[in-house]
Amino acid sequence: MNLPMTDMPSFVRKEVDKLNETISPFIKKVSKYSFWSFPLIAFSLINLFFSLIVMPETGTTVSLIIYAVMGATGFTLSKEAKYQRKEIVKVSEAFIIKRIKKSTVVEDFIKDRYIQQVKQQPVFAINHFIRFLEEENRVMD
Repeated sequence: MNLPMTDMPSFVRKEVDKLNETISPFIKKVSKYSFWSFPLIAFSLINLFFSLIVMPETGTTVSLIIYAVMGATGFTLSKEAKYQRKEIVKVSEAFIIKRIKKSTVVEDFIKDRYIQQVKQQPVFAINHFIRFLEEENRVMD
């Protein structure tokens, strides 16, 4: 969720930086898992295809097992990356809701509205959060 920081006011940038610090461990895991999963899956499937279909007489049992384990590892990493992406959404949502609740400047009904929007549309949570921060800044001025 590394957002481009151009065109962001400093008060929004500060809060988004805090959010990025919170979710950066998850982002690192997702990028590592995704980086390794695709090559493992592709390599194993290509070799299994050639060993079983194209040249079945050259495929040894040991090589087939190794390719199968590599593919299974790749699929496992891919599944874990998907799980970590869901965790990023959950952690981001929790952080945003906590920050909205912590605000003492904005009225409770406005905070409740933004919290409801974040819960209903977690994919757009950062957009709702930025609008909340802008409204909070407007009220403070």
